[in-house]
Amino acid sequence: MAQILYLNVGKPEYKTWKGKKEQSAIGKKGVKHAFLKKDSFDGDGVAATEYHGGPDRAVCFYPIEHYQQWSAEFNKNIEPPTFGENISVTGMKETDVYIGDIFRLGEATIQVSQGRIPCSKISKNNDIDPLLKRVVQTGFTGYFFRVLEEGMVYEDSNITLLERKQEHFSILQANQTFFHRKDDFDAIETLIGIEALAGAWKKELKKLLMQKS
Repeated sequence: MAQILYLNVGKPEYKTWKGKKEQSAIGKKGVKHAFLKKDSFDGDGVAATEYHGGPDRAVCFYPIEHYQQWSAEFNKNIEPPTFGENISVTGMKETDVYIGDIFRLGEATIQVSQGRIPCSKISKNNDIDPLLKRVVQTGFTGYFFRVLEEGMVYEDSNITLLERKQEHFSILQANQTFFHRKDDFDAIETLIGIEALAGAWKKELKKLLMQKS
């Protein structure tokens, strides 16, 4: 059990990056509490629906530990929640959680569904062009939860692991397969077989299997 460090929500808005206007919900703001529904927190939204939003991506998590790494690597102070996450906590990096893990978050129950597929807005929002590439290379993408039971979440709510469904694929292992081991068909088949894996990931992984001779 751990106490979350913050709770952030935000609707899409127009941002100007390098002179170009784009719509994004990456600029989330801290709130005292928010009701967590099946699709999202009240007051939360997405712009890039291909990467965010929907029942399998209702809650976005980014490990707090990565902020220190990126700040050191790029010699720039990077502070949360600049990756657009709703929540974070210490001790829940991609290597520490597994697809299907079920957690109690405040009064809600949530389940790890997939790693985040990052988009270019991560680089744009932090004004670091190589950041997206490094996030994909390392697998330090953060991840998403689906909502099994709706409920109120507070800025100081606890998050508690209730059940671990499998130990074959952590988020980091799943990310490595998804991004970097696209010809490891045995691993892909095993990953697809995890019931809790998000449908969007299963769809993309099945496309890779079609390339199998």
